[in-house]
Amino acid sequence: MNSEALTLLLVREMPYGKYKGRKLADLPGHYLGWLAGAGFPKGELGALLALMYELDHNDLRSLLDPLRSAKPTTR
Repeated sequence: MNSEALTLLLVREMPYGKYKGRKLADLPGHYLGWLAGAGFPKGELGALLALMYELDHNDLRSLLDPLRSAKPTTR
């Protein structure tokens, strides 16, 4: 797990389905569990969803809190 992947969870949105448009970090645990059982999609989205599932399943969502409160850098 790297900090870039954790940051992506906060900015990437679910591209389809019931929770389309919701940030991956904000997907409910029951949905992540359902996806784990049904099979995560391939590619980066699937990897990010699997990471979010692991964070949720192991009660580690709080690891995202410092990243949520960090102000984005402007260029």
